[in-house]
Amino acid sequence: MGTLGDLERTVMDVMWDADTALTAYDIKEAIEARREREMAATTVLTVLSRLEKKGLVTPDKSVRPHRYTAVRSRADHQAELMHEVLGDSGDRTAVLARFVGSVSDDDAAILRRLLSGAA
Repeated sequence: MGTLGDLERTVMDVMWDADTALTAYDIKEAIEARREREMAATTVLTVLSRLEKKGLVTPDKSVRPHRYTAVRSRADHQAELMHEVLGDSGDRTAVLARFVGSVSDDDAAILRRLLSGAA
């Protein structure tokens, strides 16, 4: 899956924050509001096309303009990135030990609870 570029991440953040499917124009307006800059709709459509090829968004092409939804939640995407890092590591134990050793006490308590099966 890999990491997202800056604009891809911005588009996905808008998608993940939305509770409905969005058009490219909806996304353009949201990005402009967040970044306070103009953006071409064609740029958003290009990014959406790349995200669709990566399997991160799906379009509803039965309506015009097309409406896009995120395929996975933000948490699912981030968990997949964590799995990729572990899968690419030569020493999973060392990576996990470094990670666990650097988390806050609150996060360590959450990890303990989740690992014990008490979600």
